[in-house]
Amino acid sequence: MIKKVSRNELRKVRHARVRNKVNGTSTCPRLNVFRSNSQIFAQIIDDEKGITLVSSSSLSLKLTNGGNVEGAKLVGKDIALKAKASGITKVVFDRGGYLYHGRVQALAEAARENGLEF
Repeated sequence: MIKKVSRNELRKVRHARVRNKVNGTSTCPRLNVFRSNSQIFAQIIDDEKGITLVSSSSLSLKLTNGGNVEGAKLVGKDIALKAKASGITKVVFDRGGYLYHGRVQALAEAARENGLEF
């Protein structure tokens, strides 16, 4: 009998593979992205201490539709501004097992345009 594997389980496998290579430090934390059908979330994480330094989401911004590219751009801009206020300029990008396309790409480019380096 063949077991059907869900898309999310495959994404988690890809994310684990990416996480073996991408690690956030105190000097260069990790910018993690999670997207659902209706929302998008971003966190800047220090993996050495195991803490989230800065976070932003379409829910916290109270966007009417956080599941589109425009919402992702706003979240990317917000996380970059919060990071700069916290003194963070360099990060490593963790796409969370998603393709670098669409909302993930829009969030990353908006964060770069607003001062984050990665």
